[in-house]
Amino acid sequence: MKRDFDIIVYGATGYTGRLIAEYLATSYRGDDAPSWALAGRSTEKLQKVRADIGAPGDLPLVKADAAEPASLRSMCDRATVIITTVGPYQLHGPGLVAACAATGTGYVDLCGEPAWMRRMIDAHHEEAKRTGARIVFSCGFDSIPFDLGVLTLQEKAREKFGRPARRVRARLRKVRGGMSSGTAASAQATMAAAARDPALIRLLTDPFALTPGFVGPSQPSGLIPEYDPSLNTLLVPFPMAPINTKNVHRTNFLLGHPYGTDFVYDEMMATPKIGEMARVTETFATMVSLLGTGGLKPGGGPTREEREKGYYDILFLGELPDGGRVEAHVTGNRDPGYGSTSKMIAESALCLVRDVQGEGGIWTPGALMGPALRKRLTERAGLTFSTR
Repeated sequence: MKRDFDIIVYGATGYTGRLIAEYLATSYRGDDAPSWALAGRSTEKLQKVRADIGAPGDLPLVKADAAEPASLRSMCDRATVIITTVGPYQLHGPGLVAACAATGTGYVDLCGEPAWMRRMIDAHHEEAKRTGARIVFSCGFDSIPFDLGVLTLQEKAREKFGRPARRVRARLRKVRGGMSSGTAASAQATMAAAARDPALIRLLTDPFALTPGFVGPSQPSGLIPEYDPSLNTLLVPFPMAPINTKNVHRTNFLLGHPYGTDFVYDEMMATPKIGEMARVTETFATMVSLLGTGGLKPGGGPTREEREKGYYDILFLGELPDGGRVEAHVTGNRDPGYGSTSKMIAESALCLVRDVQGEGGIWTPGALMGPALRKRLTERAGLTFSTR
């Protein structure tokens, strides 16, 4: 069925949604431009965003509201892929996932809420397979660099040794970036949900929470600081690891376990050098404050200068049982949460529109888009992937 638009950006008046819209408006012009539209609750606010980002004055606007299921269904009927930044997803996302699954519409989000993701998998995976809806969670810093980083490492392991690395360690070596009100709100919603339902705590701590029917070997918790002699640094817990590790295991699961059914994976952060300690301490204090006070005002987040000065550097270390070793390295040239993330989710949507087919279902970026998405991110979004 021919749709009106390749892409609709839903939540375009929010902080991250506006960045995504700006990226599409400035990076894709003329014959290269997809057909797209902005969507949200307020037409007046959408008009302002359209003007502020320098988009064409005739760029279509679509009114849609998570509280009005009919408006979501109508929006989905018009698009090949919906980009949604309307979170927390556990509060505002179920209706859109249901509408996409029912209408066979593609979907990408920035979700880092694994308990909600599992609920959506249980509720809509089979219907999405039936209708052809390709639903892809976690298309930002959670969890594309990690998901594709492991995929890249395992490709190198098979090329070099003829088999995958059984043990992979991801180490975030350098990072600089900020946090928006949406991230704080999602974390608060998750904590509130766990307080109401203690069973969610087990799911949140289960590395295989997103692989229904499969449980692999015991995994490192990543919660205990440790010294790494190979990097000559102290490793500390990485706040995003609980979602990233689940997505990496789901990719392995969806692809039929090319990493092995005995695959072991963890993520930790390298502590910064002395000269960087003040900046990292300040960033951590800001995050704690945001979580405790309800976050920034709606739509808040890092400035353009902060986004452009941001970066990240991730090392992946793979080990085979016989002592073989392989490495992969992923970098990004903007702050991870917003500058880089807005490009990653936009390119994920374009990848679904232009590069990959694939059957319907609830996917991870690595399992559905893999090498095609990696190529796009390298060419368009400022990421690098290398191996040795």
